[in-house]
Amino acid sequence: MTVVHIVFFKFRPEITEEHKATFVKELKQLKALPCVKNNRLIVGGPSITNPIERSKGFEFALLSYHEDRKALEEYQKSDEHHRVTSTYMFPYKEDLMRFDFEVDEEDEWMCMFGGKKE
Repeated sequence: MTVVHIVFFKFRPEITEEHKATFVKELKQLKALPCVKNNRLIVGGPSITNPIERSKGFEFALLSYHEDRKALEEYQKSDEHHRVTSTYMFPYKEDLMRFDFEVDEEDEWMCMFGGKKE
């Protein structure tokens, strides 16, 4: 069963665009972790939500897929994840929101898994 991991990031106002770009670049490297299903990890932002107020100030989002809860836990506990979040996010964040869920079996096909890696 696939687990979907979603995180929204909001930086403090004084954090530079350069720092945010470095954070995004580093975060994208986590797709190489073996606990990320088929290297499916997407980082997006800044938000293009219209009106922007509906984003509640969150600037970036991460969406990743994991084989199961154990793989998500492995991702969260990995040295690489800890390095990225402790170096580039936690000291600079204003807010963060995380939401994880298991995909229903009948919806697995929408995650486009089961074939060869593209």
